[in-house]
Amino acid sequence: GVAGALIGFTLVDLQCEGACDVPNSIGLILGAVTGAFGMGVVAVLVLRATGEWKELEDQK
Repeated sequence: GVAGALIGFTLVDLQCEGACDVPNSIGLILGAVTGAFGMGVVAVLVLRATGEWKELEDQK
């Protein structure tokens, strides 16, 4: 989440000129949400793979 927020903020900050408070905030929020969602997906995939691996070990 934090890394995504930093990336989103920086991406908008580099492209925006003048008063950029609202666009920077939107970039920060969208980056944080996207980063958190991506980490959630990775966590679920890792847990599923670990469960399958342990299930195969138990069958041996």
